[in-house]
Amino acid sequence: MTTSSRRTFTTCAAALTTAGLMALGLGAASAHVTVSPASTTENGYSQLTFSVPNESETAATNRLEVQLPTGQPFTSVRVKPVEGWSAEVVTGALPEPVTTDDGVTLTEAPLSVVWTAEAGAEISQQEYQTFSISVGRLPEAGSTVLLPATQSYTDGDVVEWNQEAEEGAEEPDKPAPSFVTTVAAEGDAHGGSHTAAESTETPEAIDAEQTASSTDTGSTSAVAWVGLVAGLLGLAAGAVALARTRRAA
Repeated sequence: MTTSSRRTFTTCAAALTTAGLMALGLGAASAHVTVSPASTTENGYSQLTFSVPNESETAATNRLEVQLPTGQPFTSVRVKPVEGWSAEVVTGALPEPVTTDDGVTLTEAPLSVVWTAEAGAEISQQEYQTFSISVGRLPEAGSTVLLPATQSYTDGDVVEWNQEAEEGAEEPDKPAPSFVTTVAAEGDAHGGSHTAAESTETPEAIDAEQTASSTDTGSTSAVAWVGLVAGLLGLAAGAVALARTRRAA
């Protein structure tokens, strides 16, 4: 191999390695239990979708528990079925009574949601699963809705995603899923805008409308990853072909 060929091959190999590390970095950065709210409008209903990746190299995820707010509790919690998983909304006594904007005093409310995998439905290596709930009503604008999650594995390992992120500080190692509520759209007397999954709609409507949205998002992510892998393979093939051409010359 000539000096020029060796230099070209080294450059291509370095580019391939960099792209691979970038892909790994992207995966590591997103390897948390996170929540994506369909709506954040105060006093409204929303579908909350939790994304749960499996981070273990030897075990599978077989249980997820999400803690719900107790200071400003949800009065409505509905679970979207997941094939191969059972779900339970756990209701119990609040630490302190809470009076709603309607003047109702609550002493009990939904405290958590627990998903448990059936045999064969666990989240295995290099996989993730999504779990959705419809909740309402959301607290006033500017409120941080903290949803600590506990992820359990088949080997007995348990990971607590319960650390609260602080503004201006680095992200904690095990951040709790969370989001911040926003103000209602102007002109909406019911405290929410008229976009999909906002407060003027029922939990049933939220479930129906967000199913299509979730499917589209998953398809887009899959296409992006396929494109990245194809690009890396193409870059590798090009480097090898170029090296062979130089050697033959």
